[in-house]
Amino acid sequence: MIHLRSAALSDIGRVRRENEDRALHDPAAGLYGVADGIGGLPGGAEASHLAAEEVAAGIRAAADAAAIDLTALAHLANHRVRQLGAQLSPAFGIGTTLTFGLVRDTTLRLAHVGDSRCYAWRAGEFGALTEDHSVENEARLRRARGEAVYYSDANRNALTRCIGQTNPPAVDLIERPLLAGDRYLFCTDGIFRVVRDPELAAFLSQGVEPADVLHEIVTLALRRGGPDNATGVVLFVDSID
Repeated sequence: MIHLRSAALSDIGRVRRENEDRALHDPAAGLYGVADGIGGLPGGAEASHLAAEEVAAGIRAAADAAAIDLTALAHLANHRVRQLGAQLSPAFGIGTTLTFGLVRDTTLRLAHVGDSRCYAWRAGEFGALTEDHSVENEARLRRARGEAVYYSDANRNALTRCIGQTNPPAVDLIERPLLAGDRYLFCTDGIFRVVRDPELAAFLSQGVEPADVLHEIVTLALRRGGPDNATGVVLFVDSID
């Protein structure tokens, strides 16, 4: 038996006129995550909402939850968002990030597309389990293979994969055995671009209640200007019997 506690919180921030983030938070289904509609395109809120709903519906409807194909689920979300984009924005489409985890037994299975993140804190060690699908990171990986790659610094954070693109995106899959005391944070860039990793680690390690931890993180993002929507989901693994 695994004992979990969790919380979700989303804030529009201080600058945006619309919240284009969505939290995926269904403890009964073991679902946790975030989606962030792509800025600069129309329909960001619709894209993130639809992607989150498709994932949640697919997990709830599965007869065998342990056998859920997370890649297929992300690709279905991509297909649905692309269809909606053809209606809302025929010229440009719409898109969203999608980073979600599914807890089954004592394992966390992650699926990741875009630049939202999942962080893990375990016994004092903290870091991101996911890697941003950005121009900068793609260039770094290709350079490591010996390719000559150049990009504009202004575009270094631009996405190279998203939910809603024409071809089904490659989906990063991660499996992580859960241990008692583990703490996880799923969040959009409205949090991690203004709240530094050491600060996130401190919040996760010192907090007692997931909702309080998340409130402190989002409040700090707002105090620092709230330049974007700020959304997070916190998961605590209290014990495993």
